[in-house]
Amino acid sequence: MSTEFKQRLHVHVRWLIHHDLSEVLAIESESFEFPWSEHEFRQCLRQRNCVGMVAEHNDRILGYMVYELSKSRIHLLNLAVSPSWRRHGVGSQLITRLINKLSPERRSRITLEVRETNLAAQLFFRANGFRAISVLHNFYEDSPEDAYLMQYQCQPLPLPVRGPINRITHWAG
Repeated sequence: MSTEFKQRLHVHVRWLIHHDLSEVLAIESESFEFPWSEHEFRQCLRQRNCVGMVAEHNDRILGYMVYELSKSRIHLLNLAVSPSWRRHGVGSQLITRLINKLSPERRSRITLEVRETNLAAQLFFRANGFRAISVLHNFYEDSPEDAYLMQYQCQPLPLPVRGPINRITHWAG
């Protein structure tokens, strides 16, 4: 894996629509040893709490993510960037979109699972503020591989800092 960072590319992040699925499936099959099928994408996206988004540039889809909303968290189910557009900031812009949906009062964290052998993904998520919080043994149905449960925690809003009050100035106005 090259550690060189290419020039950051600004992408438009929007909802995934039916028409996008062929490009998303191409990225999926280029990105994973055990890719989701078209049926799995459709089945997931039919769920009321499941959301798909794409990163687009010049009418071309460069990456996507699928996540699930619950009361207290967002669970990232799938994220991939086309291999030719990796290390341009596309994935980080998708993650930033998710982070911006967090609030201390409602959904305060993002969770995801990463294969123990997927070092590139582990490093990517770590660079974007995620931390491994546990190991999930024999997590995957397609292999005996373990997964790392990673989490991004929303930071609580800081309380306003109040310094000492000068009573004379305060009352004198």
